[in-house]
Amino acid sequence: MGNRGMEDLIPLVNKLQDAFSSIGQACNLDLPQIAVVGGQSAGKSSVLENFVGRDFLPRGSGIVTRRPLVLQLINSAAEWAEFLHCKGKKFTDFDEVRQEIEAETDRATGANKGISPVPINLRVFSPHVLNLTLIDLPGITKVPVGDQPADIEQQIRDMIMQFITRESCLILAVTPANTDLANSDALKLAKDVDPQGMRTIGVITKLDLMDEGTDARDVLENKLLPLRRGYIGVVNRSQKDIDGKKDIKAALEAERKFFLSHPSYRHLAEKMGTPRLQKVLNEQLTNHIRDTLPGFRSKLQSQLLALDKEAEEYRGYRPDDPSRKTKQLLQMVQQFSVDFEKRIEGSGDQVDTVELSGGAKINRIFHERFPFELVKMECDEKEMRREISYAIKNIHGIRTGLFTPDMAFEAIVKKQVIKLKEPCVKSVDMVIQELINTVRQCSNKLECFPRLREETERIVTSHIRDRENRAKDQVLLLIDIQLSYINTNHEDFIGFANAQQRSSQTNKSQSSAGNQVTSNHLTLAQVIRKGWLTINNISIMKGGAKEYWFVLTAESLSWFKDDEEKEKKYMLPLDNLKVRDVEKSFMSSKHIFCIFNTESRNVYKDNRTLELACDSQDDVDSWKSSLLRAGVYPEKTVTFFLVTVMHPRLQRKVETIRNLVDSYMAIVNKCIRDLMPKTIMHLMINNVKEFINAELLAQLYSAGDQNSLMDESQEQAQRRDEVLRTHQALKEALAIIGDISTTTVTVPVPPPVDTSWVGGSGRRSPPPSPTAPRRMSSGQRPAPRGAPPPPNRPGPLGPFNNTADSPQAPSRPNRAPPSIPSRRPPPSPTRQVPP
Repeated sequence: MGNRGMEDLIPLVNKLQDAFSSIGQACNLDLPQIAVVGGQSAGKSSVLENFVGRDFLPRGSGIVTRRPLVLQLINSAAEWAEFLHCKGKKFTDFDEVRQEIEAETDRATGANKGISPVPINLRVFSPHVLNLTLIDLPGITKVPVGDQPADIEQQIRDMIMQFITRESCLILAVTPANTDLANSDALKLAKDVDPQGMRTIGVITKLDLMDEGTDARDVLENKLLPLRRGYIGVVNRSQKDIDGKKDIKAALEAERKFFLSHPSYRHLAEKMGTPRLQKVLNEQLTNHIRDTLPGFRSKLQSQLLALDKEAEEYRGYRPDDPSRKTKQLLQMVQQFSVDFEKRIEGSGDQVDTVELSGGAKINRIFHERFPFELVKMECDEKEMRREISYAIKNIHGIRTGLFTPDMAFEAIVKKQVIKLKEPCVKSVDMVIQELINTVRQCSNKLECFPRLREETERIVTSHIRDRENRAKDQVLLLIDIQLSYINTNHEDFIGFANAQQRSSQTNKSQSSAGNQVTSNHLTLAQVIRKGWLTINNISIMKGGAKEYWFVLTAESLSWFKDDEEKEKKYMLPLDNLKVRDVEKSFMSSKHIFCIFNTESRNVYKDNRTLELACDSQDDVDSWKSSLLRAGVYPEKTVTFFLVTVMHPRLQRKVETIRNLVDSYMAIVNKCIRDLMPKTIMHLMINNVKEFINAELLAQLYSAGDQNSLMDESQEQAQRRDEVLRTHQALKEALAIIGDISTTTVTVPVPPPVDTSWVGGSGRRSPPPSPTAPRRMSSGQRPAPRGAPPPPNRPGPLGPFNNTADSPQAPSRPNRAPPSIPSRRPPPSPTRQVPP
């Protein structure tokens, strides 16, 4: 194999891959692709074969490579090849690989010089290669032949650009030495995608085929058309050598002899040839690997730091130690108690930023959901008045009563108080569910011990269920206490006289009387709620749905541009308004309700309804609760009953009792809203916290053998072993990376050079060179050794007296050393390279 330069990198890469494989991670070095670009018959495929060390690419004159060949080299113990289109079939004979490439090319393009951008994917497994991707591209051509389309040149250019525009692609710009370098399409394409020259290397082929008496010395010395990384000359095998089965090792030896014996190149022999090209690429790949090491190192260090504490706990861990089990049981129960209290009482650490939970959720139940459930129980005004009128008539019986009966008031009030049982019990259920959810969240830290977690959840949940019955009994007792005695001497009760006076003063219709009474308990300027809502039914022509800051008072609903409340957009009076739900649309993630006018008038501009959207159903319920407090009731199904003409005297009695009922129920609601949270806190939440602190550990001990409770799960045992193994592997990987960092050297990137000769849309002549580069004509011969140098040649110290001492160095003005005067005349500013 002739790929010794590349083989130097194999142990380095294998070390890195082993370091990452030991911790179950991929070694994503992302080594660069190497694309070979050049004209037809420039020797691209031969350069590519030198990297593999095998003959496997088609040969011939004209356009031979007619489809891109994406060649993946994979380091392996054995040597074989496989095609993506022939998966599972291994090729050990590389002559068969060549035949398969030719056959697959013909299948897609035909046998008459057609081309295709569809690549052939070939994998070569070998112990002598690195994990690289090499790309053999069709040669740039000008004139279509055979079945080639008229725009063959543009198609091939597009095909090449598809690969070389990638930042991870190294470009080998291949140009034959027996053609004019200034007309190199490969260099022009490379300049287009790599203007800084960071990933372009010039490759000069066919140096042995130049006319006698001519040479490419000025090109290889990077004086003519300079590149940042310079040029490397190679001598590939001729077709005669290939036909004669001359192997690559012999070809490389012949190449070295050529450079050592040629008078124009012998001083450059160590910087020319395929081994030199491999070394330059080796340096580039080493640079790439070293550039990725800091990222790998910081990644490994962060992982090691994250595992340090856990690994320290597991080091010396004995799963069956009884004293360890007892100690850990105490720690786990204590941690569970602390977590439960933090979730209920609130804490600055481990804050859930996604949703409400624990104490915050229970607080919302107390002060939003429960009042909302209470308000929802208010009945329809017409139905209420009908019930009052029936109660008055039934109490009077056959007689015509002169006075408003107290018993009618008590009957209606008791019926309304009984309705409070349902929202009270529902609120207890919601708190119970949240407590159980909190217990499950706190028990997540016990998942290492499945039996302990199961027993803890069972014991605490059973206690919560037991307290649930006591809490519900106490809540129902509160309602029964309210039913047992109707206290009409309460200081907030309006009394009969005030109720009768209010009844005589009102001029509103029966359907809106209840709304007015409810609103009278609120100051008209009092703000009930503020918050963001989206107006959903704004037409697309006017900008579509928009979010505004809404302010709800007892008499209006206003919205502003933002929460500074400086720019008011609209104010909607609440008279004759009702609210109803709107079905959630398929495409919308928001929950919607709407406000409408009971008299079929426009609510907002030209809209009969105002659709308002919230992010969650809880927000919808909360806003509907606030609207109910402001007297905007939900739309209800109309119950039809026989309408009878009510006598004015009876109507006054009904209104009086209606006002009395409203006043007394406001007192009851206020009392229940105050006592309910206190009752639940005392009988349930505080009791459960005390139980976990004082009784849970004893209950766990009495539940069974504590040793079995502390049997860790199989997943935990695997986790412990994995943490210890990963921790050790990370330390080893960091040590390996440190060794690689100290045993490899980064080759600095050569400084920029003037590459304006390939810039712009048209071709320009190269800049005048102090060495006056030229191609020798066939009639000229090189000067004999020892003869004085011509005026346009370097001085006696050799070609690098006045330039960089490597082909990769940039071109710069020639200056003789201080001790040797320059004998070179100044360059002519108009001098051009002859075509």
